[in-house]
Amino acid sequence: MNHQLSLYKDELAPQAALHLPPGNGIRAIYVIHGGLRVRAGNFSGVLGGNSAFHAAGEVQLSAGHLVTWVLRWELTRAGTPDALASGAGITSTKLLTAAMQLDTTNEYLLRCDRVDFPPDGEALTHTHKGGGIRCLLAGGIDIHTNNTVDRYAPLEPWYEAGPDAVYAKAAPTMASGFARVMILPRELLGKSSITYVKPEDIDKPKNQKYQVFIDTPIHLPE
Repeated sequence: MNHQLSLYKDELAPQAALHLPPGNGIRAIYVIHGGLRVRAGNFSGVLGGNSAFHAAGEVQLSAGHLVTWVLRWELTRAGTPDALASGAGITSTKLLTAAMQLDTTNEYLLRCDRVDFPPDGEALTHTHKGGGIRCLLAGGIDIHTNNTVDRYAPLEPWYEAGPDAVYAKAAPTMASGFARVMILPRELLGKSSITYVKPEDIDKPKNQKYQVFIDTPIHLPE
């Protein structure tokens, strides 16, 4: 495997500042709750809960008056050391690293989105055209794939490679949702990455809802 995708949870105390060095990768940051002032390259702005941005270089984050939780994905070359954040008022935890085989002769995009389900909702058996790491934000979800069932609670992550068929079932008594980052072929810019496995499912009503925060072409880390 020539690349890896890692997911970290960073917690910033009120007024805490976090500096993320340039490194040799691509970052996507999703704010779970709280708020951040962001400076990255020519971008400067404020992000609240349920919002995201991406950057390939140095990033400066400053929390506001609330405790702020963020999910941070890092796409790097395989074997890159962990990128735990540090500093006064900062708590950083690595949730998951997944190996990815990406063809350096192909072009890719990074997509960060959120998928929400009503109580007892489902995602019918499907595949994706690229891999990515998901992290549950609320509720609960069962992921059926490769003849196994894995159950996830809030802030628990999982990796889906893409070609493996997946059926997802949300908790029966509460709304559920997850955030994810996927690395997809660039020709899918602005297009869905999902393919339903069973022909009879293609035209069935779908109850999952999507919010896309980032959908941008990238150059693979070298």
